[in-house]
Amino acid sequence: MTVSQMAGSLIGSEIIKIGNEVNDMIKKGEQICNLTIGDFDPAIFPIPQELQTEIFSAYEAGNTNYPPANGVADLRTAVAAFLTTRLGLTYSINDILVAGGSRPLIYATYMALIDAGDKVVFPVPSWNNNHYCHLSGAEAIMVETTADNNFMPGAADVAPHLKGATLLALCSPLNPTGTVFTKEDLEEICDLVIAENKTRGADEKPLYIMYDQIYWMLTFGDTKHYDPVNLRPELREYVIYIDGISKCFAATGVRVGYAFGPANVIDKMKSILGHIGAWAPKAEQVATAHFLPQTQQVDAFLSNFKGKVQKSLTALYSGLKDLKKQGYPVDAIVPMGAIYLTAEISVLGKTTPAGKLLATNKDITSYLISDARLAVVPFGAFGTSDTSTWFRMSVGGASLEAIEDALPRLKAALDQLEQK
Repeated sequence: MTVSQMAGSLIGSEIIKIGNEVNDMIKKGEQICNLTIGDFDPAIFPIPQELQTEIFSAYEAGNTNYPPANGVADLRTAVAAFLTTRLGLTYSINDILVAGGSRPLIYATYMALIDAGDKVVFPVPSWNNNHYCHLSGAEAIMVETTADNNFMPGAADVAPHLKGATLLALCSPLNPTGTVFTKEDLEEICDLVIAENKTRGADEKPLYIMYDQIYWMLTFGDTKHYDPVNLRPELREYVIYIDGISKCFAATGVRVGYAFGPANVIDKMKSILGHIGAWAPKAEQVATAHFLPQTQQVDAFLSNFKGKVQKSLTALYSGLKDLKKQGYPVDAIVPMGAIYLTAEISVLGKTTPAGKLLATNKDITSYLISDARLAVVPFGAFGTSDTSTWFRMSVGGASLEAIEDALPRLKAALDQLEQK
């Protein structure tokens, strides 16, 4: 081999691959409704004007040198206050670590906690935990979930796998489904972790929870966000939170993420990221520190932003439900949070007008792109089997008009399929 075994066997992001293919087609002039990447089109969903102004000001003030390894102190102070005010979570600024988005923080969590061969338990579908297990040498314990529980794991699902595990990786609102934990389900899972840790000796690693809540401010209707430490304060020393501004402020390219949790773990994560240099740019950190305390402006932005996201999700959901009423083999789960709709397109075993058998969800994806000009991501890209008929549809990069225009094309493409 010319590279390491880890690199040689690493699989690239299936989502980015599909997204890049679609973007290339769009650049060539093809009109495709792109519901692949969990990103935002700035022309549709711009960042808050106040944040943009603060970024410009921070650069004009000369904030172009290295930031502190754990993040600018003013930003960590602002984050601590934001968490206390918005979530009722009280963490010292020394328990907060800033990085260039949430990905380096997830990677650092794995690298700080996992030794080769350690078990990491996570539900599928879920975003990228399989790849982080590969990078860290962990044994991936994938827990299948179902539409019956909105693809969220329950205590009964994870209970058989926690003995001897080092990490339980959870996310709510969940990427890729846009669904959330109920209070009862999360409480029961937390109780399992507490009980498991009571069985471990002083010379054993505890079972930690990595709780990715990057979408927590994007919930809709009566949906509420719950987190482990608020529900079970005794878990405080065992929960590493992943958070940031990327999703809730449509600021994916601004690259300001933050983690918080037990000081001994956060300190090691800081050392890991210090060697990698995965800091958020200093100017963006300074700007975010000035923006987060602007309560009125933050609330005004979120109100408008959430309304637009929900409108797009609702249009997509209603369109699919209408098709289902007409007898088409599609379905959807009501959107609860994030920017994703979970949709079912159950056409395995049918053939396209070109005579292609749809044998896998990748086949369905390709057919939808070519014939419906609708790009989605199959749950197979999130750890499920390649015969799952469920898909993620991300509305951040498409206009409401593009979504509405795609639904008749989907109907026409379904009409062209034949049963083998």
